[in-house]
Amino acid sequence: MKNYDKYFLMETKDVSGYISYKLPDFFGTGAALSCNEIGDGNLNYVFRVSDENSDKTLIVKQAAEELRISKEMKVSTDRGRIEADILKLQAKLAPGLVPEVYFYDEVMCVICMEDMTGHEMMRTALTEHKIFPKFAGQISEFLVNTLLKTSDIVMPHKEKELLVKKFVNPDLCEITHDLVYTEPYNDCRKRNIFMPANAEFIKQELYYDTELHLEVAKLKSSFLTNAQSLIHGDLHTGSVFINKDHIFVFDPEFAFYGPAGYDIGNIIANLFFAWLHSEATQTDEKNSNEFRQFILDTIKDTIDRFKEKFRIAYRQNVNDIMFKSDEYMELFLSQILSDTAGVAGLETIRRTVGMAGVKDIRGISDDMKRARAERILITLGKDYILRRNEFKSGNDYTDAILSVVSHFK
Repeated sequence: MKNYDKYFLMETKDVSGYISYKLPDFFGTGAALSCNEIGDGNLNYVFRVSDENSDKTLIVKQAAEELRISKEMKVSTDRGRIEADILKLQAKLAPGLVPEVYFYDEVMCVICMEDMTGHEMMRTALTEHKIFPKFAGQISEFLVNTLLKTSDIVMPHKEKELLVKKFVNPDLCEITHDLVYTEPYNDCRKRNIFMPANAEFIKQELYYDTELHLEVAKLKSSFLTNAQSLIHGDLHTGSVFINKDHIFVFDPEFAFYGPAGYDIGNIIANLFFAWLHSEATQTDEKNSNEFRQFILDTIKDTIDRFKEKFRIAYRQNVNDIMFKSDEYMELFLSQILSDTAGVAGLETIRRTVGMAGVKDIRGISDDMKRARAERILITLGKDYILRRNEFKSGNDYTDAILSVVSHFK
């Protein structure tokens, strides 16, 4: 019998035995365990272990030493420790909105956590054009509690600095530096992916636009230097499990101390991908209009509810006499909102032309519709970046979206 005292990458056949050895009391005696791999991400291997004699299940997630999408990209398995630790912290800050961590194995780099049964991945649900009216309220609650309450504005400064040290995450931050802040604007590693019909458009709009490059460089500098909040670091619709009444936010292995607007901007960008997928694929006009209106309402409400809850939480939690004024609160919020728009633009562009695309767009089978979607996204992403200081409300986002879409009718 293995004692798992040396790291190796598990296959499906190994996982049930691992759980029986490491967590013998979770399923109890007499359990008949089965396992299947359920992950579809780029970094890790995710398994569901089930007891055929009961309804009990759990998730086993193991960090691999190289990316599944590129064997040349090596990454530290310490990200598993970071993910387990931040999930435990977020469980305190935003109770009920993250899965429970049962166990973390530092040798095997394995997290055993709650199976989010009764929920489905939000990206998949949105490509099936399902509507979730409570999402904006729930995600805004998560964002305020995890971002504001891990900042210097609320946390004791020494405690915050210890968390900065604990969540140093250089390997995964380097992936972000490359895939989000660099390659989409120059294709320096020849890994960008887009429709051939858009090649000249992308050269002109992304590779040759020096004004855009300057603004992206400013945003990259902020990402590198602004240890503002403990951010999720990869908060898109593939990092949310959802049903009509509840969400789980998971997969925070990119977590580190960075600009708070990074998480908010990621959510905003990924919601619009679902809007474009609906426009390109839904044939029932009534249902399509209803779904797309839901997406616009959710984008608007996520921003506006974040602002409302942020101000309430700020007044309730800030104790430092120099930060307590409403004037400073508005200055701080304004910075977050500017970063939110900038990152929404970065995420929009990198998921359109970068190597790590999204199925909302790359799953559009009609080449002309996909090429049009790419042009809309690049134009919108640039607008977010170049005018980021002007995006102060939810309406600013929906107005920009509708303006760009109408331009490409």
